[in-house]
Amino acid sequence: MPLWSSRQRFREYQSASEIRRRQSRAEKTLVTRHGTEVSARRSRSILPLLRAFARFLRSDWRSVTASLGCASVAASLELLPPAATKIAIDNVFSGLPLSERVTRWFPHSWTLTDTPGGLLGALAISIIAISFVAVVFGLIGRWLATRTVKRVQNRVRRLVFSQAMRLPLSRIQQMRTGGFVATLREDGAGVGDLVFSMLYNPWRAVIQLLGSLAVLAITDWRLLLGALVLLPVIVLTHRTWIGRIRPMYRDIKVTRDGIDAHATEVFSGMRVVRGFARSRTESLRYTEGTHLMARQELLVWWWSRGIDLAWALFIPVASAALLWYGGTQVLRGTLTAGDLVLFLTYVMMLLIPIQMLASSATAFQANLAGLDRILDLLGEQPEMPDSPTAVRLTKREITGDVCFNDVAYRYPGATEDVLRNISFAAKAGQTIALVGPSGSGKTTLCNLVARFFDATNGAITVDGRNVRDIALNSWRSALGIVEQDVFLFDGSVADNIRYGDRVASDALVRRAATLAHAIEFIDALPQGLNTRIGERGVRLSGGQRQRLAIARAILADPRILILDEATSSLDSQSERLIQFALMSLVQDRTTFVIAHRLSTIQHADLILVLERGEITAAGTHAQLMVASEKYQNMVLMQTAIPAPPKVIGSQPLSSPS
Repeated sequence: MPLWSSRQRFREYQSASEIRRRQSRAEKTLVTRHGTEVSARRSRSILPLLRAFARFLRSDWRSVTASLGCASVAASLELLPPAATKIAIDNVFSGLPLSERVTRWFPHSWTLTDTPGGLLGALAISIIAISFVAVVFGLIGRWLATRTVKRVQNRVRRLVFSQAMRLPLSRIQQMRTGGFVATLREDGAGVGDLVFSMLYNPWRAVIQLLGSLAVLAITDWRLLLGALVLLPVIVLTHRTWIGRIRPMYRDIKVTRDGIDAHATEVFSGMRVVRGFARSRTESLRYTEGTHLMARQELLVWWWSRGIDLAWALFIPVASAALLWYGGTQVLRGTLTAGDLVLFLTYVMMLLIPIQMLASSATAFQANLAGLDRILDLLGEQPEMPDSPTAVRLTKREITGDVCFNDVAYRYPGATEDVLRNISFAAKAGQTIALVGPSGSGKTTLCNLVARFFDATNGAITVDGRNVRDIALNSWRSALGIVEQDVFLFDGSVADNIRYGDRVASDALVRRAATLAHAIEFIDALPQGLNTRIGERGVRLSGGQRQRLAIARAILADPRILILDEATSSLDSQSERLIQFALMSLVQDRTTFVIAHRLSTIQHADLILVLERGEITAAGTHAQLMVASEKYQNMVLMQTAIPAPPKVIGSQPLSSPS
């Protein structure tokens, strides 16, 4: 069976769905939006969730109260117009006199109701007036509830986004970007939607339900018992929706998300796809996914039609039975024709609030699960909270003497240290170069300087003060970082450079670009500094992006500078120009340089050779060329002329297809 057989995948999906449904009988489970199975047992009971939701609503309780009041008035008024049908049939068309319960609502001076035509006109005017008032109150109530929903959603999203900004970097790296965006969009929206699924819609439905039942009970309690037979059918169809159809809709969403993710991935890596001649393969994969989704949608269609058929057959049968029984009562004189029509009308109206309650219960469960996930995220420990005694320092108050004293670091959940026994001193204005093979701990050491992590052992001091005793934001404001993997935002060139100083003038931005030797290509762009560069700077070359990152660091005017192979994406000519720019940039700044090309750090004040998380040698370039065999070998490997590759054989690695 080829990879792109949607029929086979659909059969596997049906088998997996059946197994999942059987397992859910033993333990209640839910399917997440990513398609994974989780237990439906919440970590929090209903009361803590409701208390948390009440806290989100605390500033909007007046709007909620007014909304429920308007909903009560609107739902009560909507129960009155069907009663006009009974009066029209019994008192207008059949000529029966109005009952005392009706006439007492009209002034004695009214003569409009003395004739059948006048009574019919009064009924029409009353229906219009009542409906108008009900619509006005309903619109006001729904507007107040909707406004509250948007306020709660914005409040929750702001809290979640702010909390994510404070999470440890290791936690951020574990989070899937799409998952976090879904938390912001879907779970944040779901918390706000609790206003409708838990308050507004159930409140309105209960009023309509109780009012309809009261009218039915007054009309004929035996007919009411017959109408209540509809309730088990509603429950059964709702359970079918919950147990069968709703999981299918979740599965369709998972499949759709996979199709969208595949399409995004293919277009992002189009050069690789075309370079390996995989256009047809990727097209077939996309077609397979869309065919699978179509089969799933057809399966849902058949199950949904089953519910529709049940309602289409049962409701007419039940209505016919009620009509037959009620009709016999009319023939016997026990009920009037208006009573029967009134009863059948309210039976149909009875289905609306029941269906609304069922839908609200479904949405209520999903929204509570979203609230639970939101509370989990909000409850996570933020990134290295400042101690009560932490001091805030301005950039100019930091000299830049950095000292590592027997520092070690271990990633959360790891069993071994990635850095150990790290001790050295960097004087203000010195350049410290870090060299060594990949995985030796160079980037981790710089992350400790930037306090992306805190050392698990030992201490890092700045100007004699433990870096933990400095407020984190004030310490970060004194840093400038240029990484190998440059990240630029979707904005103008000036906006990306000004990210280092949001209030910098255009003259300072242009000066920073000039020092980074970026002004030449910037002036060649269609709109110069105002040219938009696309997401992640996609409209620029690698070297151009690198120079913009350097300009951004220059504008920030940091006291501590971290360069992670900042010239790696530049050609030889640009690299030479950038080296001159960096030489002026690092003056009077403590600079940490991660270098793979050793020719770029020969003038460093201190070179640290790292291997397996430890410093194996330290000194200047001249000192290490004499004292460190490891460093000598690294230099020789980069300066020696590579030998021609050996030909192992003439046969290709794989047989041609």
